[in-house]
Amino acid sequence: MANVIQEGDGSPRIILSEPIGSTVEVLLYGAQVVSWKNEKREEMLFTTNKALWKPGKPVRGGISICFPQFSNLGSMEQPGFVRNRMWSLDSSPSPLPPANNQSTVDLMLKSTEEDLKSWPHRFELRMRISLSAGKLTVIPRVRNTDSKAFSFTFALCNYLSVSDIRFFSSLTRYSSCWCVKCVLRAWRHLTTLIICYKEKGTQQADAITFDGEIDRVYLYTPTKIAVIDHEKKRTFVLRKEGMPDAAVWNPWDKKAKAIPDFGDEDYKTMLCVDSASLETPIALKPCEEWKGRQELTAVSSSYCSGQLDPRKVLGFK
Repeated sequence: MANVIQEGDGSPRIILSEPIGSTVEVLLYGAQVVSWKNEKREEMLFTTNKALWKPGKPVRGGISICFPQFSNLGSMEQPGFVRNRMWSLDSSPSPLPPANNQSTVDLMLKSTEEDLKSWPHRFELRMRISLSAGKLTVIPRVRNTDSKAFSFTFALCNYLSVSDIRFFSSLTRYSSCWCVKCVLRAWRHLTTLIICYKEKGTQQADAITFDGEIDRVYLYTPTKIAVIDHEKKRTFVLRKEGMPDAAVWNPWDKKAKAIPDFGDEDYKTMLCVDSASLETPIALKPCEEWKGRQELTAVSSSYCSGQLDPRKVLGFK
């Protein structure tokens, strides 16, 4: 079982580590991952330099949870309330095996009477966070402990640390059939969605460049999403199960200045890529449980300079 430590800012947190030297920090407040460092002590996740780091205040960055509502897709506070609750260690994560090492932690949140005022459904929300060499795995589970059925939307918001968003482009390298519905795009029959760094001075015909704010939901996305950063020679590969949709967000310069807990220049070095279930809410009958899974890996790469085939990065034969 992982140990809880109390930092000087008053935020109880859990430190996970593995033999190669990588570490993860998880706040009990919101069950939020706020740091993931590789064996070279390089930070993989973005956290705003204006983070308050005060008890009772969520941090913008890392990996946060949206439940039971994503963004403004509902009537309650955005984006749901579980990131504003104190979680507890889960000593009985059945049916998952108990965590018995320093690289896995199980957390749990049970609905309270106060929560029922915002969302009139009793539930248990569990999170397993596991660290291994080059990989961070998050397994969320929602159980209906009410006497009636309910439905919800869910997302894991991953704030990735990137070199400079102004030189990124979104590529669709494999066969796809998609349609546009307002700002929602449905990606079907697509093997992998690739978000890639664009070399300065070049333009690719199949690329969508990031030249301003992006706040977009992609429906029915592939199970693999790659973010290839040529400048840092690093590729993030996000694999997801139980969360068929994805969202991509960067506020760009003007909106960044209007966000109170976001630095004016922070937009340059972050890209938020979410694993989500949005288009079709997840429905649970009493005693039923939903389980998702997200694996985030970071590997060395230099695809955009022509040195690496993306299929190899993503494990295709």
